[in-house]
Amino acid sequence: MTKVVIVGGGLAGSEAAWQLARRGVPVRLYEMRPLRLTPAHKTGFLAELVCSNSLRSAELTSAVGLLKEEMRLLGSLIMEAALATRVPAGKALAVDRDRFAAFVTERLAAHPLIEIIREEVREIPPEEVVIIATGPLTSESLAAALKEITGEEYLYFYDAIAPIVYADSLNMSVIFRASRYDEKGEGDYLNCPLTEREYYRFVEELLAAEKVPLKEFEDPRYFEGCLPIEVMAERGPDTLRFGPMKPVGLKDPRTGQEPFAVVQLRAENREKTLYNLVGFQTKLTWPEQRRVFRLIPGLEEAEFARYGSIHRNTFICAPRIISPTLEIRKRSGLFLAGQLSGVEGYVESTAMGLLAGINAARLARGRPLVTPPPTTAHGALVNHITSADPRHFQPMNINWGLFPRLARRLPKRERGKHYSRRALEDLTRWLKETGLLEDLL
Repeated sequence: MTKVVIVGGGLAGSEAAWQLARRGVPVRLYEMRPLRLTPAHKTGFLAELVCSNSLRSAELTSAVGLLKEEMRLLGSLIMEAALATRVPAGKALAVDRDRFAAFVTERLAAHPLIEIIREEVREIPPEEVVIIATGPLTSESLAAALKEITGEEYLYFYDAIAPIVYADSLNMSVIFRASRYDEKGEGDYLNCPLTEREYYRFVEELLAAEKVPLKEFEDPRYFEGCLPIEVMAERGPDTLRFGPMKPVGLKDPRTGQEPFAVVQLRAENREKTLYNLVGFQTKLTWPEQRRVFRLIPGLEEAEFARYGSIHRNTFICAPRIISPTLEIRKRSGLFLAGQLSGVEGYVESTAMGLLAGINAARLARGRPLVTPPPTTAHGALVNHITSADPRHFQPMNINWGLFPRLARRLPKRERGKHYSRRALEDLTRWLKETGLLEDLL
């Protein structure tokens, strides 16, 4: 049987490898780390999470919650790993990032049909079936090789990472533990409360702080869902307290009142020795991060395990380049997956890897390729990246606006439940019609 080559061992590549192997198709998975690290990666693990440790909402009434449930039903290794390494995060699904990546790496390495090769791939492999899942940090040489095939210039945006602090450096006489609107239990987040004076001083210093400069020839294009906190602050002095620093649903036990603003910290690991500053992705220089973020009450003596940083993300103009099966239109058998394909987010990238793996397996076995119904979360994403206006194409997280409208108008609070019900019914029907479950070993 044809051996499928996958380039890139991130979330999408790892998921694609798993989907191929569980369908009896041998895989050669290339990953250049740890021989060559990217600006964002720190380890040689497969499926390393480089930004947040959160996979966002776990609720089925949210679009990303539905996407995760569909992935679980489709046998996703990444979802299995996330549930096995979960850490408390309220209504979100967050993981211990080291355990998560180790779980995925061990499962893939142990599979007899998966061969992992640690070296950089600079050209498109010549094999009949290939998946490129190199992510937003695709090397210049491989990007050039893809450009030669597609004939298209690459697009880009900048992505920022939030800092992580050591738990034992936090001032717990100021910080309180709570989840929003949670009157019971101790809560999953640490909360740093700010008074009005403290908040506006913080914003002032944030805006004045030194930032890491971009290259002169590049525009400051940022993904709207992951803006650097200082860029958000530039939109107005109150932007942050209605965004990542909003205090709603939280009560400071010292005062019995809702704070003027709050900075939330989320556990990075099960031991709760590390905490992520939620929503504080930044491009401040490291010395300025230490100075400005220590103005936050409770972080006066915070020690940083990782500083925030900024990196360039590359993606293709998917509507011009790939088909609904995730194949490149100009070369049959060459699939794109992950953020490179024009989606944004951990879960969305993994979902594209899952679909690319399924279709690569079917191609290798001589079976017709498939596209999920547009009423499903997977299908809605595919429909967006392959049919959007290429003149204005931008990566996007899954959201209800990508789905076909419901048959009747419903109150906003009811829509998620009905979207999810319709999607799961259509997914079940599609699985039976395509025989996808019969493909499995």
